[in-house]
Amino acid sequence: MVVASAEKTFEVERKGIDWITDEERHGTPRRLFWPWFAANASFFTVAYGVFVVGLGLSPWQGALAVIIGLGVSYPVVGLVALAGMRGGAPTMTLSRAAFGVHGNRLPTLFVYLSLVGWETISVSIGALATRTVLARIDQGLASTRMVALGFALTVAVVIVVGIYGYNLILRVQKYITIAVMATTIVYFALIVPTLDFSRPAAGGGIALFAGGVSLVIANGIGWTSGGGDYSRYLPRTSSPRAVAGWTAVGAGSAPLVLMLFGVLLTAGNPALAAAAAADPVGAFAAALPTWFLFPFLLATMLSVIAGAVFNLYSSGLNLQALGVRLPRWAAVAIDGVIMVVGGVYLVFVTPSFFAPLQAFLIVIGVVTAAWSSIFVVDLWLFRRAGYVPEALYDPRGAYGRFNVAGVVSLVVAVGVGWGLVTSQDPNLRHVLGYLLGDAARAGSIGAANIGVAVAFFVGGLLYAVISRRGAR
Repeated sequence: MVVASAEKTFEVERKGIDWITDEERHGTPRRLFWPWFAANASFFTVAYGVFVVGLGLSPWQGALAVIIGLGVSYPVVGLVALAGMRGGAPTMTLSRAAFGVHGNRLPTLFVYLSLVGWETISVSIGALATRTVLARIDQGLASTRMVALGFALTVAVVIVVGIYGYNLILRVQKYITIAVMATTIVYFALIVPTLDFSRPAAGGGIALFAGGVSLVIANGIGWTSGGGDYSRYLPRTSSPRAVAGWTAVGAGSAPLVLMLFGVLLTAGNPALAAAAAADPVGAFAAALPTWFLFPFLLATMLSVIAGAVFNLYSSGLNLQALGVRLPRWAAVAIDGVIMVVGGVYLVFVTPSFFAPLQAFLIVIGVVTAAWSSIFVVDLWLFRRAGYVPEALYDPRGAYGRFNVAGVVSLVVAVGVGWGLVTSQDPNLRHVLGYLLGDAARAGSIGAANIGVAVAFFVGGLLYAVISRRGAR
């Protein structure tokens, strides 16, 4: 095993979407656990459990929705990581095999928007939590100036680490994981005794349960587009099972514990769902003793940095995959500027965090779900022996300019998926759910947002049928 030296750790990574040669590969699959665990070990993940129950589910329904949703989505992330090891290139560069070099720009654009959205959400959560926690300590500290300072420090760290790249991210994520999980354990010990489980809990119907599962799947599937970005440096002799397994376990174990805890919190404190809609992390500080507020805030900032760095790194690679001819570090810097602008809107302009979050998750989640299933089916059918390096960068190569099977499957799956989802956002309410009647859109079927799951299955199945006419 080759371990990155201190010099390389603090050296700006020069590799972008370039092919990673065998001489440049190093490490073992076990190393994938830390960055993936850190990216998901956030109090925001606890909020997901709150949101699931907030749809109208009972605690046991919410817990089951979390288990099913994670069990469906995170193994897909592991399979995409396997492609990264086999292919030696970032995920959305490998995706050209399924869509063609030029045809791949369509899914890459949506995935790029997804990653920029997620990194923006991460830093916004940190700023909102800063405001809430500082208000608990002293109302005078919760000024716009202090919130802006916390926001600026967070985005500065995220951009710097993202610019340095792969080796620094792997090292930083490990220590962030340890610090955040230690704080989380203390949080559990402080909060659980204060919860009241004597209230009767009403459950939701099948449609609402499906909505909870869809919400969790949208969270997990959102990580697939970066699945190969960290495994691409592993030697091609690495165990495929270990690559997929360590990625899936690292990425999924933290959400399993934290989302289930969110379900538990909501069962013991039903008012938490409404508070979390406005401030997805700061709401959890309400019942904390004063002495623990600063460690909680520090852990929150570290966790959002971990998630944002992960997405910022991948979004920079995706900007290159779109055809922007810039060094990787410059692409990361551009995405950082976009992240700052979006974060300012979420923190200082919009009145509710949950409404734009839900709209973003559903719209992008449908596209990501359709793309990820096509990618995995292509991997399973045609890429067991790996990828052709030259063809990933040359539209005249084996993968061509457009793979009709991939592009058609994506467009159809997204069209069906968007027609089966709804949104409370006034800007999207009238353009989604067009396959549902008025009664269905307003009822539990519309709330279920089954379009995410439908897009996943339609995209993969359609691609398998069309592409079987000729191996690519």
